[in-house]
Amino acid sequence: EGAQFAWGHPSIRPILLTSVFWNLGWFVLQSIYALYAVQRLGFGATQIGASLGLYGVGLIAGALLAGWLSQHVRFGMLIAIGPLASIVASALLALTLVGPPVLAYAAFFVFGAGPVLWTIASTTLRQAVTPQAMLGRVSALVMMASFGARPVASLLGGTVASVFGLQWAILLSLALFGVQAAMILASPIPRLQALPGQASQNL
Repeated sequence: EGAQFAWGHPSIRPILLTSVFWNLGWFVLQSIYALYAVQRLGFGATQIGASLGLYGVGLIAGALLAGWLSQHVRFGMLIAIGPLASIVASALLALTLVGPPVLAYAAFFVFGAGPVLWTIASTTLRQAVTPQAMLGRVSALVMMASFGARPVASLLGGTVASVFGLQWAILLSLALFGVQAAMILASPIPRLQALPGQASQNL
């Protein structure tokens, strides 16, 4: 019943699909990044740790900016910022295939700063448009689908890197982030001016 409601809702379905494809892209990347950083970027342990640490710095920066952005950006675009930032971050990382390795630092900062806005805003929207009796089931569905994508993506990333090379796993991650951005941009969500006032209100 929760899955039927979520799939039929014009707000929750794109949130669900975007979340699944974001996790696919992120865990394809996570499965191969350390090896890629060593073999292709020439990073040592310190550089790998610093680049990954900037993801956490980005999370904090994005969370601190959330309140200000909510006052200056319409609600729907606040949700879309995360997926858009992710495709930018993934493109920055893909550019390290031909460009300077320092782009990896910027990529992980953006990976943190943008998607945390998505987490805050999309969760708020999902809870606002879901009837109270459905909240647990819809939340469980989104978590199961998002977390369930992670081991699949890790296996996929490792397999692609082993068979075709690390660069193709990086490009696969970029493609998956492109899909997640397209999912949310093709939905009505970016056009939302404000949070719907009632759980029963449709877009």
